Amino acid sequence: MHAQLASPVVLVIDDREDIRQSLQLILEDEGYQVKTVEHPLAAQTLVRHAKVDLMLLDMNFALDTTSGQEGLAFLNWCQQEQISVPVVAMTAWSNTELIVKVMQLGARDFVEKPWNNKRLLQIVKQQLALSDLSHQNQKLAQQLQPTPLSQYQWQSPVMQQLLTQLDTVAATDANILLTGENGTGKSEFARYLHQRSSRRDAPLVQVNMGAISENLFESEMFGHVKGAFTDAKQARIGRFELAEKGTLFLDEIANIPLSQQAKLLRVLESGEYEVLGSSVTQQANVRIISATNSDFSELIANQQFREDLYYRLNTMEFRLPTLAERAADIVPLAGYFLAEFSHKYHRDSQQLSPSANAALMQYSWPGNIRELRHVMERAVLLCTGQQIGSDLLHLGNAAKSNGLPMMTLEQAERQLIKMAMQQSANQVAKAAHLLGITKSSLYRRLEKYELASGE
Repeated sequence: MHAQLASPVVLVIDDREDIRQSLQLILEDEGYQVKTVEHPLAAQTLVRHAKVDLMLLDMNFALDTTSGQEGLAFLNWCQQEQISVPVVAMTAWSNTELIVKVMQLGARDFVEKPWNNKRLLQIVKQQLALSDLSHQNQKLAQQLQPTPLSQYQWQSPVMQQLLTQLDTVAATDANILLTGENGTGKSEFARYLHQRSSRRDAPLVQVNMGAISENLFESEMFGHVKGAFTDAKQARIGRFELAEKGTLFLDEIANIPLSQQAKLLRVLESGEYEVLGSSVTQQANVRIISATNSDFSELIANQQFREDLYYRLNTMEFRLPTLAERAADIVPLAGYFLAEFSHKYHRDSQQLSPSANAALMQYSWPGNIRELRHVMERAVLLCTGQQIGSDLLHLGNAAKSNGLPMMTLEQAERQLIKMAMQQSANQVAKAAHLLGITKSSLYRRLEKYELASGE
């Protein structure tokens, strides 16, 4: 089932159940979606991963406490974690000093208990409108930022074909398995698929399956209730619930413990799971994208991965090619990273020299896109002029084969000219500038190598 555009989500954080229920009824009657938690620790997990547009925060949680220290600690955490969700503080024990501290720590407004419904709703509406305006301004600012890598205009035929295939399945709810070597961009393309799906307005929750210990698998994925086990002092929201109506990205899926694979299989088959410590069956409404650099055929043959789970995960499977396999993207992609890091480090516009471009083309790139990105970041930091030479790339033996045959100097020159023309949309002046030669010199080489100028 596809996700629909949702109304604003208000998170109520209060230790009293009657207060949570009362606020939920008032807010839902106005058309808001409402989530409730009884302690700031539970709110920290939720606000990190789920869609929350506004928080109503009680200031006191321990019995016989009126200082507001717990609420202040949560506001301080929000500042440190750069949580941008607006917070409206609420307490029955207000004083001028507490109100000042609350506002200094970033709360947008303050409501005394017992509250006036009309005023409370007015504040909620006002803060949501201000937050929406802030998001619009951020989007306008982001238009000036470099294009995300997942939206990069790839030059190589193999990547253009892959993107066509991804675009075809992105709008469906089919489970997708992304395979490929480390550094080929699997996380970026999981994001690409999510952004082009009907679930784009709901969360994309990423889970590194290799980082979850076997004994914490159920708690991490399905959540737990308070007291479910010895250290369960607070309820925890699982990743499936955090990704509700959105996408759950299971990175390094091959690392899931064999003993836990049946539990994941059950959710994929039935759409049902139980929170650890609860007997109530929950319904999962998520789209699964998973990724691995492992060979599943070998894992299945060695009985390290369930074959039935594999088939559930890979309704559609896409292999991301190595950087060496998309050679036409190497120099343009280096230029993309050059622009990104020049912007990040406030450097003047820099260019790659012809020798640097040649070195990039001859290198094997065992670390793929991740390595290229690192190389270009380091080069931007080391460069003191306007042009980055091959010496600043520190590629070692740049003549390592990238899967292409060793080229003669003329072959390398022809390839670089061809790429410069593609990158400049066949504008000779721009291509000559990229190559560091004059227009007349480029015209002579275009004629020599029988390449069309496009002008």
